Amino acid sequence: MDEGEKHADSGVNTGAGIDAQLLNRQLKRWRLILGKSSDEKLHSLQDGSSPLLAGAENVMDEALAAIYDNTAEPERSSKRRAGLGPSYPNIAKWLTDIRSFFPDDVVSVIQGDAIERKGLRQLLFEPETLAQVKPDIEIVGTLLALKEQIPDKSKEQARSLVQALVDEIMRRIEHDLRRAVTGALNRKRHSPLPSLPNTDWKTTIRKNLKNYDREKKRIVPEKFYFFENRRVNKEWHIILDMDQSGSMADSIIYASIMGSIFATMPSLDTRIVAFDTEIADLTEKCGNDPVDILFGVQLGGGTDINKSVRYCAQFIENPKKTMFILISDLYEGGVEAGLLRQLGEMKESGLTVLVLLALSDKGVPSYDEKLAAKIAALGIPSFGCTPNKLPELIAGALKGDDLTALSERVKIGAAGNV
Repeated sequence: MDEGEKHADSGVNTGAGIDAQLLNRQLKRWRLILGKSSDEKLHSLQDGSSPLLAGAENVMDEALAAIYDNTAEPERSSKRRAGLGPSYPNIAKWLTDIRSFFPDDVVSVIQGDAIERKGLRQLLFEPETLAQVKPDIEIVGTLLALKEQIPDKSKEQARSLVQALVDEIMRRIEHDLRRAVTGALNRKRHSPLPSLPNTDWKTTIRKNLKNYDREKKRIVPEKFYFFENRRVNKEWHIILDMDQSGSMADSIIYASIMGSIFATMPSLDTRIVAFDTEIADLTEKCGNDPVDILFGVQLGGGTDINKSVRYCAQFIENPKKTMFILISDLYEGGVEAGLLRQLGEMKESGLTVLVLLALSDKGVPSYDEKLAAKIAALGIPSFGCTPNKLPELIAGALKGDDLTALSERVKIGAAGNV
C-alpha cells in the first residue's frame, strides 16, 4: 500500500492544499475516535514529533476510554467499543469529567452508554440490587455522579445507600470534631451568672483543691466557675467552598458531612458553597441531613475557583473570626491572577484561610503544583488531610496555630504540603 492509499484508508485528508495545522487537528480527532490502539499509526502520519494528544485532550481521551475502550481485547478492533475493564466504582471520575468537554446532549449519550456497557444498569435501575450493595465512598460517588439517570423507582433506595454511608462517617468523625471545635473556642473567660449547665467543673475543682476535706473526702468549694452562655452568639463564621469536579468526589462527601456538623453547632455560623464554573449555595440545606447537601452537588464540569472565592468573599464581615476553607485540586479554569489576589487580600485581612487539596482516605491527590506553590508564597499552605486528622486541623486553625506547622502535623504525606 502506498502513502496515498494509507491516507485514504485512515480517513485523513492529506491533499496538497491542506496545511500542517489542519492535518494535526484531523489526526487528533481521529485519535479520539479510534482510541489508544490507533496512536502509533496516526502518529506516523503527523507532521512533527510531539504527542498527538496533550493536556486536557488526554483527560478527554481517558474519559472516553473508560467507557468505550475494550481493554481486554485491544487488538481485535481499532474502534472504540464497550469493555468490562474497570468496575463501576473506578469510573465515577470519568463519568463526570466528560461534562468539561461535551455539551449536555452528548453527555447524556455517554452516560447512557456507561450505564449499559459498564454494568451500571442493574445497579441504578433495580432497587433490589441497590439494597444489597455495600455502601462505600466509591459507590456513593458513582451514584451522585449519575443521580439524574436514576429512575424514580430506585431513588429511595439510592438515597438510603447514601444515607448509610453518611451515618457511618458521622459515627467516625462527629464526636471528635465537635469536641475539637468546642475545646478550641475561647472558653477561658467565665461568666458571673450561675448556671448549672454552664458549670466549668474542671476549673471549679482545680481552683478549690485547697479546700479538700480529708475527713469527709470531698471538696468544699468556695467559688463555682461558669462558662459564658454562648448559645445566642455565633463565635466563628465558617465558609466551606467545595470544588465539585469529578476528581473531588471523595472530598465532597466528607466536606458535606463536616459542613452539616458545623451547621448544628450553636457557636458557628456556617455557609456551604459548591462550584464548577457556576456557583451552588447549599447553605439552606446544611442544617438538615447532609444527604440533602450531597444530592445538591453536581459532580463534574469545569472549574472557576476565582469566581467562587469572589462569591464567598461577600459574606465575610469579621475577618478575624472567619475561617475560609477551600477544598480543591487547584486546576483553575478561571482567572488565576484574580484568585491569588483575592486569597492574598483574605490573608492580609486576618482571615484564617485553609486550602485542602483533598479530604480523603486515599492519599495525596493530583493537583496543580505550580498554583499551590504560588498560594503557599502568600503564607497559605495547601495540603491534603485524612478525615481522622480533621478535628486536629480545625481546632488548630481556630486557636490560631501556625498553619504551616499545622499542615506538617495533619498532612496525608510529603506531597500534600507545598
